[in-house]
Amino acid sequence: MSFSSDEVNFLVYRYLQESGFHHSAYTFGIESHISQSNINGALVPPAALLTILQKGLQYTEVELSVGEDGQSPRQIEGLSLIDAVMPEIKCQKLSVKSEPIKAEPVKAEPIKTEPTEANGEEPTVAPSPVSTTTAMENMDVDQSIEIPASKATVLRGHESEVFICAWNPSRDLLASGSGDSTARIWDMSDTTTSPNQLVLRHCIQKGGAEVPSNKDVTSLDWNCDGSLLATGSYDGYARIWTTDGRLASTLGQHKGPIFALKWNKRGNYILSAGVDKTTIIWDASTGQCTQQFAFHNAPALDVDWQTNTSFASCSTDQRIHVCKLHENKPIKSFQGHTNEVNAIKWDPQGSLLASCSDDMTLKIWSMKQDTCVHDLQAHSKEIYTIKWSPTGPGTQNPNMNLILASASFDSTVRLWDVDRGVCIHTLTKHTEPVYSVAFSPDGKHLASGSFDKCVHIWSTQTGQLVHSYKGTGGIFEVCWNSKGTKVGASASDGNVFVLDLRKF
Repeated sequence: MSFSSDEVNFLVYRYLQESGFHHSAYTFGIESHISQSNINGALVPPAALLTILQKGLQYTEVELSVGEDGQSPRQIEGLSLIDAVMPEIKCQKLSVKSEPIKAEPVKAEPIKTEPTEANGEEPTVAPSPVSTTTAMENMDVDQSIEIPASKATVLRGHESEVFICAWNPSRDLLASGSGDSTARIWDMSDTTTSPNQLVLRHCIQKGGAEVPSNKDVTSLDWNCDGSLLATGSYDGYARIWTTDGRLASTLGQHKGPIFALKWNKRGNYILSAGVDKTTIIWDASTGQCTQQFAFHNAPALDVDWQTNTSFASCSTDQRIHVCKLHENKPIKSFQGHTNEVNAIKWDPQGSLLASCSDDMTLKIWSMKQDTCVHDLQAHSKEIYTIKWSPTGPGTQNPNMNLILASASFDSTVRLWDVDRGVCIHTLTKHTEPVYSVAFSPDGKHLASGSFDKCVHIWSTQTGQLVHSYKGTGGIFEVCWNSKGTKVGASASDGNVFVLDLRKF
């Protein structure tokens, strides 16, 4: 088996994307001229690079295990990836025992569990690793809470990874965005026996004709009444679509991929963040750029509205800026993270801003002070995303406490009491990086999605696992419908699925 340089570059590019390093993937793609290759990414299955490496190791082990006579088997004691390309080491690994050959799977690193004290607060001692056996025991899910595959509705149609999904706030329409350069709208209303799908093809002008962009759909968001869907793409364009799949506007001001995109609550503006280091407020009715903000000195990774005219943005430059429409400089800037800031979210009242970073910390900021209110350090790897609960003052659930959820590449989800600055629950059933968390509309449950292919649903009061479903691909996104009866999820194998919790 041999590969061209284009094929190797494309596999590395896809691996970076699948691992969540989207801006690194973009930079690598530009440097290696991926866009100039003729490889059809829709035909390359997820995790192709890892599959090839694992198969290569197994073939190498088989080859080395055959004796000099071509027949006598020799046992190999754990051939590593580096060993496989170093002949002098390979020879030392060979054993003279004539036993059947077993190709070892790639070993996962030990999973760390972190105990919480009786009052829910974190112990001061550092967590210690546990054995693989203990980790596997922790991973076991009670069969009484496991959702069988027959109870999930699997939506097939995408031809590549599905990075994002979001429910319409008014109807049971689920939108999804994929690496196949399409978004799709799935009708999941109760009257539908077989869900219809609308395919929103993201095309660009080339040679006077509309051709597929062949770029990932990176972000999508419904407006407040669910009449319009906005999408952001790696092709540098944002687009507005109607619920019947018609393209209403194309927003073209960014010079490079769009990483995040949000409607304001009033529904008159759209906010976007791009690799070109800028954020843009768009007039949704005209599709025109109202104001472009160029205060970051590296790609902008996320944005979130504070009010209908003010917002926060974060970047790989480790900084957070709070900006306002018609203001020519940030009205507030926050510094303190020591690595790129992956996500930011305002609390329901718009008074506290949460941020998470590759520096493994979660920070809480207030417009009333320059330094962070809380610097929460408990995760042992990068924190990919965060979500506030729809609870507390100013919400539809005012009698429940406000909490914050954080999802990390350390395979855990944490729930935080932000008033006290303590972790109240550590959710440890996942065994791979957790990419997404979402609160139910009543705040009583949290859904989490991981690259271990599992969607877990937890009680936010007790931290106990309530439901669990294992799909067929790593989970990039989870989301709840407005009634709190269905959970949607999008996966690396191109599938989207819906769990109807009224059935359980």
